[in-house]
Amino acid sequence: MKKLLEDISKCTLCAPHLDLGARPVVEASATSKIVIIGQAPGTKVHKSGVPWDDQSGENLRNWMGIDADTFYDVSKIAIIPMGFCYPGKAKTGDKPPRKECAPKWHQLLLDNMKEVELTLLIGKYAQDYYLQNQTKKTLTETVKQFHEYLPHHFVLPHPSPRNNIWQAKNPWFKSDVLPALKEVVHRILL
Repeated sequence: MKKLLEDISKCTLCAPHLDLGARPVVEASATSKIVIIGQAPGTKVHKSGVPWDDQSGENLRNWMGIDADTFYDVSKIAIIPMGFCYPGKAKTGDKPPRKECAPKWHQLLLDNMKEVELTLLIGKYAQDYYLQNQTKKTLTETVKQFHEYLPHHFVLPHPSPRNNIWQAKNPWFKSDVLPALKEVVHRILL
């Protein structure tokens, strides 16, 4: 695993397409019990090199019901985004994650993690890649039917503050999904 993570840290596969250059942000351990697969680092994470080091990360930790020390304990939680580097700006937010990372690196990482009990699939890119034709017509429908993907996967929307409107329109997310997420996370980690 150490050699694999070193190789990933040196990856420049998609560097010509990245606004800020390559800076892969990944955390994993052979003992990780939960894998978080999100979209791609934002500019703040690109600068710090710390995954989920922004408001979205704080929201995600709150959703999971864990503190930062637990979240960043790589022996418990691996963080493997769909795109390892910041993809750049688009008109209405960040560009989609680059498509090179997941096929090149994900399975190699997962093959080295034998203790994984749960994978959080955050957002449509991760859900489409890992669930393929098992997703519903919309992300909202997929998340609403989160039970169908357990016990191996837990599907979530992106925890960006931009999704506060989505959460307000879908009160079942806070009342049904988040308590179930906290219960599963606590059972695995605590």
